[in-house]
Amino acid sequence: MKLHSMKKVISLAAAAALTLSLAACSGGTQGGSANSPAPGSASPVQTGTDSPEGTVYKVGICNYVDDASLNQIVENIQSQLEAIGAERGVRFEVSYDNCNADSTVMNQIIANFIADEVDLMIGVATPVAVAMQTATEDNQIPVVFSAVSDPVGSGLVASLEAPGANITGTSDYLDTNSIMNLIFAADPDASKIGLLYDQGQDSSTTPIAHAKEYLEANNIAYVERTGTTTDEVMLAAQALVADGVDAVFTPTDNTIMTAELSIYETFIEAGIPHYTGADSFALNGAFLGYGVDYANLGVETANMVADMLVDGTDPAATPVMTFDNGTATVNSETCEALGLDYSVIEQTFAPLCTKVQSITTAESFSDLENS
Repeated sequence: MKLHSMKKVISLAAAAALTLSLAACSGGTQGGSANSPAPGSASPVQTGTDSPEGTVYKVGICNYVDDASLNQIVENIQSQLEAIGAERGVRFEVSYDNCNADSTVMNQIIANFIADEVDLMIGVATPVAVAMQTATEDNQIPVVFSAVSDPVGSGLVASLEAPGANITGTSDYLDTNSIMNLIFAADPDASKIGLLYDQGQDSSTTPIAHAKEYLEANNIAYVERTGTTTDEVMLAAQALVADGVDAVFTPTDNTIMTAELSIYETFIEAGIPHYTGADSFALNGAFLGYGVDYANLGVETANMVADMLVDGTDPAATPVMTFDNGTATVNSETCEALGLDYSVIEQTFAPLCTKVQSITTAESFSDLENS
């Protein structure tokens, strides 16, 4: 089936919705401060707080790639919008598509959203958000992004506190130093670290720079290996084994995330733990994923969408929401295969994390739940 034919239109009817809480327990903060007021003021984007019951809002969602973490975001956006519709007496008609990292398909999906006169677009991952930003410069259709690691560095917003245009959203910013601390807590004698990433992924630029700064400051050697396809990533992983690295770090890089199921056994066989920036890596076999709760990221993205469409908040004055990056997800099967004791690892990591949790290898979170 061709990608452009996969478009699904989902009418989220209020009568069929489950009753869910609109306020998620997130640990999220807007623009770096949980209590930061939205700076400035502007005209409402939609009909304000008096939207009549039965109002229909058209929303277009484009996902960058079929990946466990990003799919979690989409699923939770949809379910939360359904719940909000039931609570507020409105409907969100959602058009969803996945471009599978193909820029031509991505631009066509966005053009279709514009032709369909959607009220708002949601871009999941940085490349989609950037494409939506470009496509809405003239028409000013509101855009809400999700899973953008560096909204300021990628040029999407002027600042986290005051985005300044028709775009804002939720960020999965990665605290690289925290992952580095976990690496050396588990192996204080580690002397060479591998950095595995795709140079073309904006989400990797800042975390890799921070990793280099950390390692250089501590006089630790590092080796960089990159890839843009699964085959190239597999070769890069084999090269890191040959380089004799003690551990490998990958940020929230969608290319490596997609290839994880193809490389995790290479690292296990070499006795090399792979530390990564999302729990989906650990789901797919990496030793550890550290970062945000992507399910909650989706919930908060939906809440932001509803605030704009139903309550008329202005994206230009809506701070970007960031989150506590304190959850370490350890693949217990990989841990054992590496000859490590999970209970010891859990005790070692606990003082450095908000939470340490275990997971086993599966292709998707739904597969894990159904196993």
